[in-house]
Amino acid sequence: MALIVQKYGGTSVSNPERIKNVVRRVAKFKALGHQIVVVVSAMSGETNRLIALAKEMQAYPDPRELDTVVSTGEQVTIGLVSMGLMQAGLKAKSYTGAQVRILTDSAFTKARILSIDEQNISNDLANGYVIVVAGFQGIDQTGNITTLGRGGSDTTGVAIAAALHADECQIYTDVDGVYTTDPRLVPEARRLKTITFEEMLEMASLGSKVLQIRAVEFAGKYKVKLRVLSSFEEDCEGTLITFEENNKMEQAIISGIAFNRDEAKITVRGVPDKPGIAYQILGPISEANVDVDMIIQNLGVDGSTDFSFTVHRNEFDKAMEILKNKVQGHIGALSVVGDNKTAKVSVVGVGMRSHVGIASKMFRSLAEEGINIQMISTSEIKISVVIDEKYLELAVRVLHKVFDLDQEPA
Repeated sequence: MALIVQKYGGTSVSNPERIKNVVRRVAKFKALGHQIVVVVSAMSGETNRLIALAKEMQAYPDPRELDTVVSTGEQVTIGLVSMGLMQAGLKAKSYTGAQVRILTDSAFTKARILSIDEQNISNDLANGYVIVVAGFQGIDQTGNITTLGRGGSDTTGVAIAAALHADECQIYTDVDGVYTTDPRLVPEARRLKTITFEEMLEMASLGSKVLQIRAVEFAGKYKVKLRVLSSFEEDCEGTLITFEENNKMEQAIISGIAFNRDEAKITVRGVPDKPGIAYQILGPISEANVDVDMIIQNLGVDGSTDFSFTVHRNEFDKAMEILKNKVQGHIGALSVVGDNKTAKVSVVGVGMRSHVGIASKMFRSLAEEGINIQMISTSEIKISVVIDEKYLELAVRVLHKVFDLDQEPA
């Protein structure tokens, strides 16, 4: 008998028939004697509908009230799934994030989990219940409802698996595993049998939509066995996310190509080159809860510098307003310019540690297609570039082919 946490995304519970499919799958595991915790997202499209309603009331919805609104999507799903399990003859009980007491900080719309009180769930599991938990949500110290940001149900699933010391956390989604890149963009993309936590963490942070980055962070930190599976296939083995020493390494060098269309680039021009200038630029951005990704600083011949960085496209206008109204005049910069039509493309693989020439191969391949690189960022196992958005699909296809990702490993 194992303790298994199963997380189902919005497409897996998008209508009553698909919820019944989830019920049948859970019932099968329960019949084998396993203890099951089910974590669910809102029904497909529901969160967007709720956000649209909020924007009907406020152009820029108050973050606390927005969390109150959008958290109701998961509450509907846990009730429906629990009813379906009861109809199938199983003992079931639903929990909101607050009822579990998933304690978070107070960063509304993008809160972080601080702790989970697993005692009630453990007691109910021991009494034969299937527990159904609302993903994506929690509660802060003062009782406010919080949400974890897009994809936060993955984080809920992994965090609960860690708190319960579950034997496995299964992430059920609309794809049957982790691919070398998005197969909708590159039909030759292959499903990986295994991928390391390091690689998955990079893929998630760089734009892969299969798993949320914080879910992978939790799984790696607490050694949660994690598997990505399709909720529409009965006998799919999916992709196991594991540690390098236990991985047989399907690819010698590159495991995948990640990309993100939601990049926006901002440049503060003519910045005085002096200590503390980076903080003076990025401090107000951070205080506004805007996440910064890639950063480049170029020193000019006249002693000034151009300071460039990227943010999520949704936060571009906010960042530009802060820089123009609060930063530019204060630091004596010449101008602030931005481009919200950029994209990021990355090659990822633990094999890069022991192979040279990956960057030159990547840059040469893009140059041969006439694709200009605007920014570059590297780590031990990844190389990322910012390019014009119109070249994104071409860049992904070219890099997938040049690194032989369309070929089965030897």
